[in-house]
Amino acid sequence: MRWLLFLSRLSFICGLSFLASLGIALTRTEYNEPVSSTIIMIGYGMGLVIVPLTVLCYLLVGVATNKLRKTVPLWLIIANIIFLCVLIYYIFYLNDPYYHQG
Repeated sequence: MRWLLFLSRLSFICGLSFLASLGIALTRTEYNEPVSSTIIMIGYGMGLVIVPLTVLCYLLVGVATNKLRKTVPLWLIIANIIFLCVLIYYIFYLNDPYYHQG
């Protein structure tokens, strides 16, 4: 179950990078291009894959065994679920037909 703890930590870092990339996208700062492009790639590229995969693994391990809370701390589970909710909200916000109007 150490793999789930590693995946949870990686997902937490990707979720933080996703929030940072949203902040960069909203403020439109161009003062440090290499750092901001790295944060955006980790946030959007890896975050959209790793965070849902981690929550799916939480669901599968939670249903199959009761060892999820023994392996991964509760704050990390809650943080990754919150990051997934933010990702889903952001995806639906971008696909809103009223977002692209005039």
